[in-house]
Amino acid sequence: MANSASAKKRARQAVVRRTRNVGDRSMMRTCIKKVYYAVEAGDKAAAESAYKEACPVIDRMAGKGLIHMNKAARHKSRMNNNIRAM
Repeated sequence: MANSASAKKRARQAVVRRTRNVGDRSMMRTCIKKVYYAVEAGDKAAAESAYKEACPVIDRMAGKGLIHMNKAARHKSRMNNNIRAM
């Protein structure tokens, strides 16, 4: 358990940040899944619109440091390749 005042504050901040990160990560994964579900259904228009919604979300999470920039680029590239292959 934290003893100093600063350590107690850091523990409180960690809880708040953890919950925010979990929510953001979940939102990002949901956006990615929407693209893949549209690709599996064969709906190219829905896949493209979901991709346009997912890209800024992925970029924002990479900018915040939630995921690495290379991982963001990899996700976007794979989604785009799947859409183009339709």
